[in-house]
Amino acid sequence: SDLQKQEERGELLQPLIFVFLVLCSILLYFKVSLMDPGFVKPEEEEGEDKGQGVIPQIPGDVKLRRCGYCLVKQPMRARHCQLCQHCVRRYDHHCPWLENCVGERNHPLFIVYLSVQLVVLLWGGHVAWSGLYFEQSWEWLQHNIFLLVSFLLILIFTIVVLLLLVSHLYLISCNTTTWEFMSHHRISYLRHSELENPFDQGIILNLWRFFC
Repeated sequence: SDLQKQEERGELLQPLIFVFLVLCSILLYFKVSLMDPGFVKPEEEEGEDKGQGVIPQIPGDVKLRRCGYCLVKQPMRARHCQLCQHCVRRYDHHCPWLENCVGERNHPLFIVYLSVQLVVLLWGGHVAWSGLYFEQSWEWLQHNIFLLVSFLLILIFTIVVLLLLVSHLYLISCNTTTWEFMSHHRISYLRHSELENPFDQGIILNLWRFFC
């Protein structure tokens, strides 16, 4: 049959890989959106600063404080999210698309999700573009309007995801978070530090500690 011939020629492999990537993207989305991003539990002690990379350059007069909202002892680099009603360790941002915070526990998976999503969008954009053949006629537009709109939407989402992924990788390589980058002047342990970024330990070590 035609299906068997296509399988023998390897023509079915690419669609299967594409479907697999789409399923991975969907599973990663639900995993990142439903998992604990690193909520600070009331029973945790302020000295348990797991994986925060706090180094001696932090001024000694900067003390860990109790959150004014949920009343837990707030570790270094944690922040209270009013939408989630929790303090989050190594808080990066609250993502409206995920309806969840991106923090210490789910930030690496968030980067993996963006990477897989980018591959899917680039692949889908290539497929949509390859199906287009341009003619200056109203009849052509009627027959190709859906494909054209799909390509434009994919292009917009690709640019958004690419910019988001690149910006996050840059911040990770500097060992800083979106919140710290945007609110540097309002954060006590950064405002009073002699260094611009006291957590930066070099690109390689920053990436290693984040992903590994």
